[in-house]
Amino acid sequence: MKFNLLLVAIAQTLIPVSAVAEDTPQRPPNFIIIFTDDQGYQDLGCYDSPDIKTPVIDQMAEEGMKFTSFYAQTVCGPSRAALMTGSYPYRNSRADDGSNPHPAISASEITIPEILNPVGYSTGMIGKWDLAGHSQTDFQADLSPQKQGFDYSYWTPSSNDRFVNLYKGQKLIKRKAQMGLLTNLYTTKAIEFITREKDSPFFLYLAHSLPHTKLAVSDEFKGKSEGGLYGDVIEELDYNVGRILEHVKALDLDDDTYIIFTSDNGPWLIKKDHGGHCAPLRGAKTSTYEGGLRVPFIIRAPGNVPKGTTSDLVTATIDILPTVASLSGADLPQDRVIDGIDISKIFTGEQQELERPYFYYQHRALRAVRFGEWKLHLAHSEADRQNEGAKWLNHIPEGDRPYMDELTLYNLNEDIGETTNVAKDHPEVVKELMEHFEAIKKDLGFQGQPGINARRSEGQK
Repeated sequence: MKFNLLLVAIAQTLIPVSAVAEDTPQRPPNFIIIFTDDQGYQDLGCYDSPDIKTPVIDQMAEEGMKFTSFYAQTVCGPSRAALMTGSYPYRNSRADDGSNPHPAISASEITIPEILNPVGYSTGMIGKWDLAGHSQTDFQADLSPQKQGFDYSYWTPSSNDRFVNLYKGQKLIKRKAQMGLLTNLYTTKAIEFITREKDSPFFLYLAHSLPHTKLAVSDEFKGKSEGGLYGDVIEELDYNVGRILEHVKALDLDDDTYIIFTSDNGPWLIKKDHGGHCAPLRGAKTSTYEGGLRVPFIIRAPGNVPKGTTSDLVTATIDILPTVASLSGADLPQDRVIDGIDISKIFTGEQQELERPYFYYQHRALRAVRFGEWKLHLAHSEADRQNEGAKWLNHIPEGDRPYMDELTLYNLNEDIGETTNVAKDHPEVVKELMEHFEAIKKDLGFQGQPGINARRSEGQK
């Protein structure tokens, strides 16, 4: 009798333990976004670079998914705004008058860390911020990463055009940091963050200062690449991506972590070996030809993203916030328009089709739309020729500088280099794409005139 009672007691203690085990929720995934600066579409081995060797990132593509129609924005600050808010930059409320292409985004904007913190995520930002004013010294401290939702930040306010100052949180810790050591330094800080936060779900935004100019590289990689100084910089970045991947594996976080590698815009075509490459695309940074904002994008997440896969679906930085929300269980803001869409099922291979218009803005000017294989450029208006269309002509190839005098249609499947205007052969396609233009003009805005759903602060143009 006592024996039977003992068995019953044991069973009663085992049942709750089993039930608890079955009901234990799966740990939410970690996210690491590695965001380079001014790296062109062709500047990786897996995107057909002829002379830059990137074995780590190539392996990352073999172990995950490579995207061939992924879009950022035409320049640095707007791309970061699109990534952080899930919206076209022209929709964002700003803490400036809106005349500068690089936004100081208003504190009223909701960023990725701000949606993740309520669901238990630790969030870290390392590297180039560029969302508090486009300057190393004249920026708005109340818009720093930790004022925009990040728990931890080790950052520089803007681009490395002349020098880089480094901050930890709100404190300036280094003036004019040695630029050739930044890639290694940022990666070391990223590894430290991952180590500290390994026991809780985390979001890490690692925004490298390079290969934006001034180019610089450590002695270990100097002169090593067949691609010149620019190639040296990319190959050092590749090595440091490897440090991140190996550390994630060493901490046994590989199965729980989505790692993304991408760039903020197309290459800056300057001195011979100081700028990147975007073949077979046309254009460069600042341009709304494909080379200006179609960028490499690779995602790796063992067990979640199928190995060795490629997607040509039209996707973009604006999609990252809603996708992270979906994968983490976070809530999207309900009081505003979010332009991005959840692409998590593309990541997992479940979604093979996607129909959506994607709009090309050049700061405040609406320049083009893509829908499927078709891309329609608007003719340059007189206002364009005096404003956005005139500002950056010296940054793009000479052959891409002439203004468009008529609607210009390209079939990107057949003419990825945007060489032949086929608008007259496809009037029905032009008509359909013009309807998308009319809709976005009313919703978001057109050539400096904000639409009904554009978020605007007092004083913003």
